[in-house]
Amino acid sequence: MLRTMRKSKVLLASLALSAAMLGLAAPGAQAQERALIIARDMDVNSLDPARAWCDTCQIYNSSVYEQLVTLDKDNKVVPLLAESWTVNPEQTEFTFKLDPAAKFSDGSQVEAKDVKWSFERLKHMKASGSFLADPITNIDTPDAATVVVTLASPNSEFLSQLAAGFLGVINSDVAIENGAIADETTAENDDSETWFLQNSAGSGPFVLANYEPNSELRLTRNENYWRDKPQLPEVIFRQVKDAVAQAQMLQSGAVDLAMQIDPETAKSLEGTDVVVEQLPSYNFVYLALSPGAKATPIEMTPEVREAISLAIDRDGVIDFTLGGAGRKLAAPIPLGFPGGDGHEEPAYDPERAKELLEAAGHGDGFTLQSIYPDLNVYGVDFSLMMQKVQQDLSKVGIKVELSPVPFANWREVANGDHIPLTAVFFAPDFFGTSQYVDVFGLAEGSVWANRAGAETDPSIANPRAKELLTAALGAATPEEAEKIWFEAGEEMIEDRIILPMVSPDLILAYRPEIKGVRYSACCNLPLAEITNQ
Repeated sequence: MLRTMRKSKVLLASLALSAAMLGLAAPGAQAQERALIIARDMDVNSLDPARAWCDTCQIYNSSVYEQLVTLDKDNKVVPLLAESWTVNPEQTEFTFKLDPAAKFSDGSQVEAKDVKWSFERLKHMKASGSFLADPITNIDTPDAATVVVTLASPNSEFLSQLAAGFLGVINSDVAIENGAIADETTAENDDSETWFLQNSAGSGPFVLANYEPNSELRLTRNENYWRDKPQLPEVIFRQVKDAVAQAQMLQSGAVDLAMQIDPETAKSLEGTDVVVEQLPSYNFVYLALSPGAKATPIEMTPEVREAISLAIDRDGVIDFTLGGAGRKLAAPIPLGFPGGDGHEEPAYDPERAKELLEAAGHGDGFTLQSIYPDLNVYGVDFSLMMQKVQQDLSKVGIKVELSPVPFANWREVANGDHIPLTAVFFAPDFFGTSQYVDVFGLAEGSVWANRAGAETDPSIANPRAKELLTAALGAATPEEAEKIWFEAGEEMIEDRIILPMVSPDLILAYRPEIKGVRYSACCNLPLAEITNQ
């Protein structure tokens, strides 16, 4: 430091240097804005809202695009692009009035034609998220600010479904100019996907800046955002698969937030300045049985399935895989979703399991093939979990042969010859219970009626699931629907095809200067609420 400098100048320079190093501002200046850097194992398959289907996609879609409505922290539907709406008594016609202030990132007005085009494009894309638009039979736009959506049948969950990021509204004029279409030929002829990987056309608080597969996803603040602009000037997702690496980057300050820290790794952050939040999640991991699988060696009756369930120590599974950081659930409906709470927890009773197997003629035991995805999901190492299940079932005379395979191979076998005993996971696509009854309810043609082998063992099918689904979607009040969803949960428990193991807690770890982090049922991580001081 030059001794000829006046002390006041020395002090000012020192403060400015310290402020720059800390990301703060010198006296008399505005606070310096700081980007948010997120470590995440990104599972991006597309950045086109009509094609995207992944957890990271939920964050992206709801940050760059916007929906007619969204969910608040209590999962209540609140306005977003739509400032108001009305619903007919049959819950088949939904009329939305768009907020006149809503603008796309290029400054153009969000209009009814954009909503109609986006919904019809999603439906005709015939991609994973298209099921959300499939029930729509007609969309009228009587004026530029009004959208009337007609459904094929009553749907008490439709408003909640509209909060899903896959129903984000796209600037149709911009998308059409770049190869997007929304007619019946969309699935075959839409050639805009490459454009969407480097550009965005939404009204959300952020816009796409750059995407490098398996490396980085970069968003910048939408300076034309029509609501309160986010505090963050930029959000950068860094591809980091390993939980330990994520934790180390947090401690070093290389990233601000890590989204896939498992409970064991979280312990390494104790005593540091990193904030670690352990929150209940809506995700769950489950076992599934397939009585109709070609490799199933016995008649897997309801009594045998009950015995298998009774033989598994779920508390032990949770302790062994997550160090206790998870919750048991009885029905394949998340705790906190309509109909998910209040069911009797599954029992652990190996002696009763032996009695049931003896009565079924299997006192000498049998062998089950178990093919499962070689994954670590929500902190659950599937191989560790299945080793624990193998150990538990061996105590009642059931030998389990474990075969971990890549997920693509698992899917092929599960949908092909099927798997006697397997494990997989589920995360909600929207806040609503119909998706669980659709997938797990064993109605004819459902995902797990097929995977359980209903074509060779029709006794698996449960027509009651479809009846309850229809009744709940037509319910006049949320309270009436809740009771029906609960009954559907009881049916799925009794079927004992799906055996929920654990709803893992979500661990969010971040630097202490990060505020406003929360988990959302519709949007996963609402970026616009986060600040980085």
